[in-house]
Amino acid sequence: MKAVIFDLDGVITDTAEYHYLAWKSLADELGLPFDKEYNEKLKGVSRMESLELILALGNTEYTDEEKYQLADQKNELYKEMIKKVTPADLLPGIESLLKELREAGILIALASASKNAPFILDRLEVTHYFNHVVDVTQIKNGKPDPEIFLTGAAKLGVLPADCVGVEDAEAGIESIRSAGMYAVGVGTPAQMQKADLIVASTSELTLDLLKSSHANRA
Repeated sequence: MKAVIFDLDGVITDTAEYHYLAWKSLADELGLPFDKEYNEKLKGVSRMESLELILALGNTEYTDEEKYQLADQKNELYKEMIKKVTPADLLPGIESLLKELREAGILIALASASKNAPFILDRLEVTHYFNHVVDVTQIKNGKPDPEIFLTGAAKLGVLPADCVGVEDAEAGIESIRSAGMYAVGVGTPAQMQKADLIVASTSELTLDLLKSSHANRA
């Protein structure tokens, strides 16, 4: 194991509720029946793909320009909400894991579908731990396509087989597996069926666990 590539939401921090509230506000304005159950479909996918899923709840056709305006409207709402993020919003065990990885010389990258990821890392005060943050605006194919994780590995100069990917969404796990990396899922066995290793909480993630699991992979 030479590198660990993390997703952001549900792994480093949990801003999923802010995403939901911003999308819910937009959906209510459009008269669409969007709820938390349907919101699960949006996990791990890009902003425009998320918008398409929400608009599919109605019968109205929108031009590309209108779609971009709606996506921007949602993003502005979300950006206002995430200004509240502080280091206290790091998920359990994450900062100690990042410290362990850095001290062991393991490279660290972020592979998030969120364009706001750099801002959130700054708010969490953990940017300095990351050797690379994938620029999602340069990624053509969203998860479950492996492009974002393969890009992270390439930017770190590490072979995919020497990487561990950490995700909390099914689409993300598929992305990691398709990239040829060892996939660690944060969640329940039902949610993370395709993961190589499943932990119920980020507090279970340690350097020793990741190294030994990766070394013993089938």
